[in-house]
Amino acid sequence: MEQIYPRLLDFDQNRNPVRPRDAATVIVLRDGRAGLEVFCVRRHASSSFMGGAVVFPGGKVDAQDGAEVWGDRATEPPARAAVFATEGATARTLCVAACRETLEEGAIVPTDMPLSDDAIDVALRELAAGTLLDAVLERRGLKLALGALVPWARWITPLAEPRRFDARFFLLPLPRGQVGRHDGHETTTSFWAAPREVLERAERGEIFLAPPTSRTLELLSAAADVGSAVALAERQSLLPICPRFVPGDGDEPPYLALPGDPSHETRERRAEGPTRYVLRHGRFVVEERCAHGSPIHIKQEREPGSTRSDQSRSPPDECPLRAGDA
Repeated sequence: MEQIYPRLLDFDQNRNPVRPRDAATVIVLRDGRAGLEVFCVRRHASSSFMGGAVVFPGGKVDAQDGAEVWGDRATEPPARAAVFATEGATARTLCVAACRETLEEGAIVPTDMPLSDDAIDVALRELAAGTLLDAVLERRGLKLALGALVPWARWITPLAEPRRFDARFFLLPLPRGQVGRHDGHETTTSFWAAPREVLERAERGEIFLAPPTSRTLELLSAAADVGSAVALAERQSLLPICPRFVPGDGDEPPYLALPGDPSHETRERRAEGPTRYVLRHGRFVVEERCAHGSPIHIKQEREPGSTRSDQSRSPPDECPLRAGDA
């Protein structure tokens, strides 16, 4: 891979897998002049995980996200978030983590009553001084509006990576009166753009996108506005997607295979669209493969078909080490 992305990838299929940590990611949406726009941030180049990549706000679950106080200081989480829950992380815990991380990294947070952009600045200063988020909200008589989150997908870092996360993705319509901006520490740049525009910047080599980010943008490119994006979320499978790293062989470059790919042990598709991300010239290129392995090149701008999976049955465990396992 090119040296322009020195901290993004560290695949080793021979390493002992580590347990993924519970995490949450939030795709904030708004209706722009030309259609749907998403809020993106660039991670600090020195970050040990995904350094320099353009991502959506998010991060790992903290112990305080599961505190009992959130029973009073947050509204009920969306019903569909129950699919994300595990023994170690309830739906409420994951949704609180999603809101907290989006506030810390993007200065955006859903609350049960409007919270202005100026008020968010003050709240962030209080958090930086050590005040807990629930206390910041209590001072203002506010609750986290967990019901504003829309479950979107669940991505687990490949077994071949040294740092792994079990990330639940949520959509969030931009709360009224808020703007969004990077924190200047973990994230160094932020911007609003149409999903297709972000993908085109990646294709030109201006930015780097990891496959979960790319797939989200590919799917959202078919949505005309926030309402249609939320409707699209209802079609998505929430079963875990753990890409399998396949090393290069001779002239064949390495790639990540998604469930449903001939190289993946899980035969059912769990995400609409192509099943393979091939690492070419320092970036991932989306491709489809037929059953015998020959490439089928896909234009990313096509609208994917629906492949919603049955969530009522337990999936095969393609990522055997989960957060909280013994």
